Amino acid sequence: MGDSTVTDPEGRAQKTVPHPVTDGVAAGVLRRMRVPRHPRLWFEMLLITVSYWTYSMVRNAVPEQRGEALRNADWIWQLEHHLGIAVEQSVNQTVNAVNWLIVAMNYYYATLHFAVTLTVLVWLYRCHPGRYAAARTVLFATTGVALLGYYLFPLAPPRLMRGGGFVDTVAVHQTWGSMASGDLKHMSNQYAAMPSMHIGWSLWCGLALFTLASVPWARVLGVLYPAATLLVIVATANHFWLDAVGGALCLGFGLTVARIWYGSLPHALPRVTPARKVAEPVPAGEA
Repeated sequence: MGDSTVTDPEGRAQKTVPHPVTDGVAAGVLRRMRVPRHPRLWFEMLLITVSYWTYSMVRNAVPEQRGEALRNADWIWQLEHHLGIAVEQSVNQTVNAVNWLIVAMNYYYATLHFAVTLTVLVWLYRCHPGRYAAARTVLFATTGVALLGYYLFPLAPPRLMRGGGFVDTVAVHQTWGSMASGDLKHMSNQYAAMPSMHIGWSLWCGLALFTLASVPWARVLGVLYPAATLLVIVATANHFWLDAVGGALCLGFGLTVARIWYGSLPHALPRVTPARKVAEPVPAGEA
């Protein structure tokens, strides 16, 4: 694209050589795209809205392969027994016996997944504008690659397993707001449990708080939030332990994308973007 053609006088041979002008322009454009800029509120709001809408549409458009999803759930359950980590049923039944606790966990599962993630995004936008774009890229790449898991490995959550002995805590306690049970279940793909984006997003939030927060209590919260989320997704029988591993792997992919694109992980970038340089007038004698 940026090459020029050289032909000998007899027209027999051609040779392409790099074109310094166009190649330099392309490299400059790419370099500018990779430099974090101060985020623009209207653009970020539009981007987040469109991206989440697209993600939801694609996720719910994945065919609900019930038979395969249930077979995969049986396989995951057997694998966890083999690994000695199949304690989800015990956690689910034990927590379900404490009414106030499981009700609180149902609401936690239904609401904090979105509320905390948006809160951290706003915090990054306001307090760490130089790191915001890279952190947002991590979140978007994490969420985007999860779609491959939903398509390639349909998985029923434990609460939908045949004879698994799990309690569907939302249905039993009739709590509000979950896309997992009741009338709302028809609006969401019920067999897209692998990977767990509750874990992917909570780890993203926790990592941002732990590496960037300046007050100790916020850093502690960055550790506790994903740990609490892991307990909640298991206690409510919405995910297996291995779904959480899948969510963590998706976050690893997102971090890799940001590292390649920006040349650094978000926390290592400057907190604020460099001020734009105003072009100085060129003296007439130097024009």
